[in-house]
Formats: sequence, C-alpha cells, structure tokens
Amino acid sequence: MTTTYKRFVPALLTLLLLAATHGVRAEYQKLEAIVAVVDDDVVLASELVARLETVKRSIQEENIQPPPADVLVSQLMERLIIENIQLQEAKRRGVTIDDESLTAAVARFASNNNMTIEEFQQALAEDGASYRQFREDIRTEMTISRLQRSMINRRITISEQDVQALLNSPFYQQMFSDEYRVGHIMITLEDNAADEVHDQALAAADDMVAKLRAGDDFAQMAIARSSASTALEGGDLGWRRAGELPSLFTESVLALEAGEIAEPIDAGSTIHIIKLLERRGAGTQRSMQTNVRHILVRPSEIRTPEQTEALISGIYDQLQEGEDFAELAKEHSEDPGSALNGGTLGWSTPDQFVPEFSAMMRQTAEGEVSEPFESEFGWHILAVDGRREEDMSEEALRNMAMDLLFRRRFEEERQEWLKEIRDEAFVELRI
Repeated sequence: MTTTYKRFVPALLTLLLLAATHGVRAEYQKLEAIVAVVDDDVVLASELVARLETVKRSIQEENIQPPPADVLVSQLMERLIIENIQLQEAKRRGVTIDDESLTAAVARFASNNNMTIEEFQQALAEDGASYRQFREDIRTEMTISRLQRSMINRRITISEQDVQALLNSPFYQQMFSDEYRVGHIMITLEDNAADEVHDQALAAADDMVAKLRAGDDFAQMAIARSSASTALEGGDLGWRRAGELPSLFTESVLALEAGEIAEPIDAGSTIHIIKLLERRGAGTQRSMQTNVRHILVRPSEIRTPEQTEALISGIYDQLQEGEDFAELAKEHSEDPGSALNGGTLGWSTPDQFVPEFSAMMRQTAEGEVSEPFESEFGWHILAVDGRREEDMSEEALRNMAMDLLFRRRFEEERQEWLKEIRDEAFVELRI
C-alpha cells in the first residue's frame, strides 16, 4: 500500500508540546484534530497528547535527558500508528478482552504493587491519572498481545535439528546459568536501499558506537536515534536469558563484559548497536517441576466467548464422567504444540507459563484435573501427572531448549510481522 508523509506543521507541533507541558490538554482535546489517517481509522491529537504526557513523566522519573521535541513526537506517532494497525487487525479477527479478564489483570497489577484495587485507584487519582483510562490501556495491551500470539505462533516452526543444535551449542549451559540485561539501538533502512545509503547508515552507527564508548548516555541516544519498539524505554530489552535474545545478538552479547558495547551488527535493512548493561547468575537454584497436560480452547471469528466457555465446561463434564484426557485434548485442544500429544507439556516450571496457568498448576493436586480457568490465551483445563525437584535430565533439557527456541523465534517473527503490517498499511500523517 502507499504511505504518504506530510511536513510537520510548526504551529501544531508547538501546540502539542504546550498541551503536554502546560496542562491545556482539556482545551486542546476539544479540537479532536486528526494527526494521522491509518487505513480505516485515525489517530487523534488527544491520543498523542496523552501519550506525550505519559512518556515525558516517565523520562523525568528515570532522570533521562529528553530528546528534541520533534524526535519525541515522531517516535510516539510511529508507536501509535503501529498500535492502531494492530487494533484494527484484532477487531477484524474478533480478538477481544472481556471485562472479567481485564479486571483480573488490573487486580494482578495492583497486587504486584502491594495495593488493593481501591488503593490503586486512589494512587492514580493522586497522580492525576484516570482509572478508567488505565483499564483501557491495559485492555489495549492485552488485545495486542493476544493478537500477536495468534498471528505469530503459526509462523514458528522448530525442528528436531534446531533442538539438537541448541543442545550441542557451547553456549547452552551459559544460557541457563546467566541472564543478561541488554541495551539495543536499531537503525532501519528502506527496503532495497542504495549501497551509498547503506554505507552512510553504517558510518553513522560507527560514529554512535564511538560516542557511546566515549561516555555518551546509551538510553538518551536510544530515545533520540533508535527505530526499535523499545526506543522510548532507552533501548532496554530487560532481563533475558541468552536463548531469549534474538539470535542476531546472542554471540555478541555473550562476548561482552558488563558496560561494553559491541561493534555495529549489519543485518542488511537494519543495523543494530548492542550494549551489555548488566549480567547476573540466574535459575541455578533447584525448583519444583510439574509434569502437566492441558486442553486449550479460545474464542474465534465463529465462536463467541460465551460459546467457548460453554465448550470448556462441557469438556470438563466429560472428564468428570471418566473420558480420557489425552483423547479429549487431541479432539478439542487448540494448542498446536501439545494437542497431538494428548495435551502434554512435559516437565515444566511455573515461570514458563502465564500467572493464571502457573497458579492453577500449583494448586492442583498430583493426579487431579483442574476446573476450567481462563488466561490471556483462552480457556484451559490442566492435569497434573507428577511433581519432582528440578534436575537437568535429558527430558528437562529438551523441554527448556524447546521453550527458549520458541521465545527467540517469537521475538524475531514479531519484529518481522510488525514491519510487514506497517509496510502494507495506508498511513497519512497530518502533522
């Protein structure tokens, strides 16, 4: 599709910045100006102002020098456009988050901050934030997450050769014993960019590395120069095991000491700058493993949430009547990775699953089947076949290798998918 860009209008940009800086957001919202047309929808100025306020507050809390105003607005516009494209795709595919799941997610968020829902609402009010808007922001995040898993999981294939290659890798033990916190800056080129343009971008990356090694702030440069989705977080990818890093980075990261910056990584249409922010030992303590199976059903374009809940309840009734779990999983489960194996997930640790699944796995007795429960993936029933203290048996190693390969491939495919849907969308900027 065609993408049309227009120049920034200085007066409008100034008004946007004043709205976020001087608290005139309410007045500006009355205009409900359109700042971008995205396929069949629009991005409103009020959305941009709200996001600008949030990011500026976050940057101030992190004590990071903000980038130039036009750079910050440009970064936020691109993030809003990508979100808008995904939300339209989610709507077309019937991906929704019901109020019950949303409330449960907000309750977990409050609990993680040692607050009740009421205390959390009060804290938001004291900060001048809207609880209703917070709920909708969480709904948006959950919707996009569910859409991405639906669209990207089908693109991932892991072969026996892939698993063996990882098991035989000299970095394998290090992948499980250490975690890495990595800073990432990405420079994106147009597809089929001329050699001259590519060489200029690579020279700019070399210059950025030199400045960073001389003491320039990595987070500040990421905010100002990176085109990655983590730019406004200072390029921080968070704590990850080596196997969870994009394969493009893994070898470079493992060769770095904390604080060091790798030479630019040239991937053709993108150039990457990597800094190892921190490194720590991880997962070396012994923990409990559970041998677990599950059945998953999820809403779809042809099945409503209510019908999905009724289906999982019916499956549970069949189990209570003595039907075989494996046969029901093969017949009904919509988890392609386990359905054909009777729902088997193998020996697993709680941190491999979303909170709802981990909690139910812990509270279900050995040899028992859980009642139906819901997570962001859909409705589950799980069966606990055994428990043991974690060891590094061949089976456990293979399960962990499969999990790490999936996470790595997911992130790689996610970035590629985001680029594809952005390239295919019609976008007209109006600022």
